[in-house]
Amino acid sequence: MSTLTLTINKKDYQLDNLDTRTTLLDVCRQHLQITGPKKGCDHGQCGACTMLINGRRVNSCLTLAVMHDGDEITTIEGIGMPDSLSALQQAFKDNDAFQCGYCTPGQICSATALIEEVKQNWPSHVSTDLQHPDGLLVQEIAERMSGNICRCSAYPNIIKAISQVLEEQVSASSTSQTADSSVQGASVTGIWSPPPSETQLGKKSTNNKTATGTTGGRS
Repeated sequence: MSTLTLTINKKDYQLDNLDTRTTLLDVCRQHLQITGPKKGCDHGQCGACTMLINGRRVNSCLTLAVMHDGDEITTIEGIGMPDSLSALQQAFKDNDAFQCGYCTPGQICSATALIEEVKQNWPSHVSTDLQHPDGLLVQEIAERMSGNICRCSAYPNIIKAISQVLEEQVSASSTSQTADSSVQGASVTGIWSPPPSETQLGKKSTNNKTATGTTGGRS
């Protein structure tokens, strides 16, 4: 192919005649010496290679670099460096949320997106309220981070670090949005929910028949 331009951490990189089969992870590590993202499983299962693409978390080992011309790509280097840590990076440090640290770049990239998702009231698989999920719950954080594996099992401290930042940022923003909610209304659009299963439909049908039979008997 011809010249590919990638915008990574707000800096443009041009690559000439790049093999179209090259993943975004390999471009960063092998061509641009951006080594923060780690190659763990190389199969999209561990999350060590997580980057943010237009604000969304992506397993960079599974996406081709040529797919992201014009996209805004952020690696751990773009979130914060040793002399300018983000609030989340500082929280990981404060709570000792790592051991070997190999998974940490992906964990922090994923958690950075998680915080924005919670602010926007995105539900997760374990959310009981799809319109106003409580992202501060431990089970919510654990579910939303389930795509990032820590083989050292530092999960409790990772959750503590994320909770610390969520409590500081989300609680403050939710307070300021309370007044706006009455103006905008309680409905939230754009949230997809799965259709009921055949089992659920069967139970509903059975319950309806029982209720109808009982009513008929009384009449």
